[in-house]
Amino acid sequence: MDKPLRCELISWNRFARLCRQLAYKIHAAGFQPDLVIAIARGGYAPARVLADYFGVMNVASIKVEHYKGPRQMMKARIRHPLPAGIEGRRVLIVDDVSDTGDTFEVAIPHIRERLPNAEIRTAVLLHKAACPVLPDFWASKVLKWRWIVYPWAVVEDLGNFLRAAPRPIKTVAAFDRLLRTRHHLKVSKRVLQDVLDLAKP
Repeated sequence: MDKPLRCELISWNRFARLCRQLAYKIHAAGFQPDLVIAIARGGYAPARVLADYFGVMNVASIKVEHYKGPRQMMKARIRHPLPAGIEGRRVLIVDDVSDTGDTFEVAIPHIRERLPNAEIRTAVLLHKAACPVLPDFWASKVLKWRWIVYPWAVVEDLGNFLRAAPRPIKTVAAFDRLLRTRHHLKVSKRVLQDVLDLAKP
């Protein structure tokens, strides 16, 4: 089994606060998007909330593959490109976190190619200080690197930790010990049971 991986679990309430902080920062900068592009899959939820804050009905997505769970793949790539017929003059690209910067390095040229005259800005909920690529907007900065577990990916991420355990884990108590000792995570018993019941083997 790999070495312990420090994590942070983001609650739905904190997610809402981060979206609000991010919306106010974008507003203070005077940027009013007319197209919001989510980086799938992590950017779906924050992009939809930001579109609500700015009254944007024009929302699209692209999928950039970079991670499979917390394990990094060799190279980021566009898996699902920007749909045909999408237009926007002021474009906000939204992801959940900036980690290596590879996602934006792949996404921005792809979007510029399809929208050559657009003014493009990037936004994330959490910007990791170690990331070499600086987004235009972020709600909060993560100074000490850790894996971020967002509320829409809890079953997926915890399921990955469960499958990577050195021996089979069948009980909530054993799962709780694993997460506390190896990942510094405190998760409700209900969520742990959900993962044990529903996570793909």
